[in-house]
Amino acid sequence: MRHRRCRQARRSPAKDSRRPDSPWRVRDFRTLFTATALSQFGTNTGYVAVPLIAVSALDAAPGQVGALAALSTAAFLLIGLPAGAWVDRMRHRGVLITADLTRAALFASIPLSWWLDTLTLGHLYVVVLLTGCATVFFDVGSQSVLPHLVGRDGLVRANAAVVSLIAAGNVAGRGAGGGLVQLLTAPVAVACAAAACLASALRLTAVHRTPAPAPLLGKPARLPAQIAEGLRHVFGNRELKALAVTAALSNLGSQIINTMLPVLFVRQLHYPAGVLGLFWAAGGVGLLLGARWARPVAARLGHGRALGLAGLCLAPAGLLVPLVDHGPWLWLAGTGWLLALFKTGMDNVLGVSLRQHMTPDHLLGRMNATFRFLLTGALAIGAAVAGLLGELTTVRTTLWVGGAFLATAFLPVFLSPVRARRSLPQQRRL
Repeated sequence: MRHRRCRQARRSPAKDSRRPDSPWRVRDFRTLFTATALSQFGTNTGYVAVPLIAVSALDAAPGQVGALAALSTAAFLLIGLPAGAWVDRMRHRGVLITADLTRAALFASIPLSWWLDTLTLGHLYVVVLLTGCATVFFDVGSQSVLPHLVGRDGLVRANAAVVSLIAAGNVAGRGAGGGLVQLLTAPVAVACAAAACLASALRLTAVHRTPAPAPLLGKPARLPAQIAEGLRHVFGNRELKALAVTAALSNLGSQIINTMLPVLFVRQLHYPAGVLGLFWAAGGVGLLLGARWARPVAARLGHGRALGLAGLCLAPAGLLVPLVDHGPWLWLAGTGWLLALFKTGMDNVLGVSLRQHMTPDHLLGRMNATFRFLLTGALAIGAAVAGLLGELTTVRTTLWVGGAFLATAFLPVFLSPVRARRSLPQQRRL
């Protein structure tokens, strides 16, 4: 009997040590997760519907489609860095709710203008630019509040759940967006996106455990000085810098491809909108699988080796995407897209967890803003490059450029100290 109790005692600590790491024990995390699910559905539906409105209804040229995609992410170049300092000064829940309400109103203006027969390409430009501004604050705020909700010990599990959710949103939102455009017209799809963002804002009102702004000691630092502190933190650390450059190059390549896909599928290959939605959804499946496998692979190989090997083995699959055409070429390109984004899903979980562990609490907003500035700035540049190349060369050539960036984006991390890292850095207590 005593021997049995001893065995139970030896087993119980391992079991108890796992429980506190689970973010699902935190009610506010569950609330944030469901709100983010609604928000992701809305933004991904809009991601498909808005460029299809431009191509099919407003007869936009490749350069105009590129400008539309560039404006959707230009906000991170315009206000991305100061947004981090602002978020560090504000209550995160209010930031998230305001961002969702803004996106809901902007999306709703598109079907309203459509039904009034006043919709123009300029209107779409304004909507995507302002929606991008709201997304800046939502993304920075949600990544900054996460360590406060789940603690440092729960970050890997929480990030895996959030990245899986984003991937599922890519599957459901983009697949549903293409289907809604095909079945019910694009304005209805955008109206659904507005409703989802509004529901997300309402759900976020139930989050309570968000930190108050850090108290200011002495004379507050000026905004440029705070921004510079965040930049020094990222670029003064070899591992953070490598993570940032790899993620930016990956975003650059994927955005070049994504910008030209509506033109290629709808105008040149004459596929229905639903096929484009399914192709994008295949990438979402890759993100989802990569996010789900990230933690067990990192536990076996180490965080750094998992990132390095995933890039070496999977990134070259991006070169299959430009082969998209009719018949089996569509399936081959879709497989390449899935594998490339599988690697991105692993990067998102492990890379975000690494950078959150390397950053003290008072710099979280600025660190996240610096990464979002670089990553989403790369999206804006990629969209502009895609539009320019699409006008000067061909859509197919533009896809090859995007595929080349995807295939080589892993090199900064692979050649950095990140590759040798076996575990997360020493965790800081909140």
